[in-house]
Amino acid sequence: MRSDHGLAVVRMGLVGAGRIGALHARNLARHVAGAELVAVADPRREAAEELAGQYGARPSEVDELLADPEIDAVVIASIAAAHQELVVKAAGAGKAVWCEKPASLTLEQIDRAIAATAAAGVPFQVGFNRRFAADFRAARATVEAGGIGTPQLMRSITRDPGWPAGLSNAAGVRPWTIFRETLIHDFDTLLWLNPGAEPVEVYTRADALIAPEYKADGLLDTAVVMITFDNGAIATAEANFSALYGYDVRGEVFGSKGMVVAGRLPSTAAVHYDATGSHQRTLRSDEEMFRDAYVQELFDFAEVVRGNAEPPVTGEDARRALRIALAAMTSHEQHRPVRLGEVR
Repeated sequence: MRSDHGLAVVRMGLVGAGRIGALHARNLARHVAGAELVAVADPRREAAEELAGQYGARPSEVDELLADPEIDAVVIASIAAAHQELVVKAAGAGKAVWCEKPASLTLEQIDRAIAATAAAGVPFQVGFNRRFAADFRAARATVEAGGIGTPQLMRSITRDPGWPAGLSNAAGVRPWTIFRETLIHDFDTLLWLNPGAEPVEVYTRADALIAPEYKADGLLDTAVVMITFDNGAIATAEANFSALYGYDVRGEVFGSKGMVVAGRLPSTAAVHYDATGSHQRTLRSDEEMFRDAYVQELFDFAEVVRGNAEPPVTGEDARRALRIALAAMTSHEQHRPVRLGEVR
């Protein structure tokens, strides 16, 4: 077996050649030590060919990629609706599985994915990138060390970059996206930053404030979700699709002994001062803010495939976050708090 930086090379196939798939392809080919991008599959053959060609990989069909005995692991970056089926097929082919969030859209689907990977005896890791960012990791370590005492108030924010003209892709945003594909990150972050605690109740307020003309089609572009935990902590998860000032992702845990905050808005420490005041450039994308985290999560996955570690984010972790998302959806529909025991 070949080695790279002293690491046995893990040969990976990528399913999904969209924006996030392209990001993972670049990282696997250029930045993840001990990983090799072998093949790229996508229903749009021309997209697979173009992306594979950039990095010396080969374009492939999904079944062909999964049947390749030289591919050790599969990275799934397709549309969310296809995740569960692809996880099950990859497990059936004996491949280690890394899957973008959300790993599935329903509890029945995630349970099938978990069961399939367990039955096949293959690792299953899910892509919650904030867990791999240095500042969020430091926040978690501070909480674990008792640095903030008992968690009392928690907050997680995702505000995607916007444009002055409004939400340009409003017609293409699928119903429930804000809960299952955006706030799912915040739900996982709050669970992770409150170790040992379980959520007991969820209450949601959400609306289409950026593009109200699409509300009847199921668009929700602004939401706040309150989560009560069994250790007494009260958390809020907040999302909006139109932050004109940049990409704004933050986490906060306030407790009996102090507070820890993760996330940042400036893209540089440089500050420009002139006659109108002071100015600082801000982050404009997840690729910019979580560049190192995206690399780290795939490096850690390669270590899992080598047998040197257990998956740092499991299918069960994905299920816990999805449960909160589903509870938030029910709360929005029924205009009431929802106990987590109702969501099974």
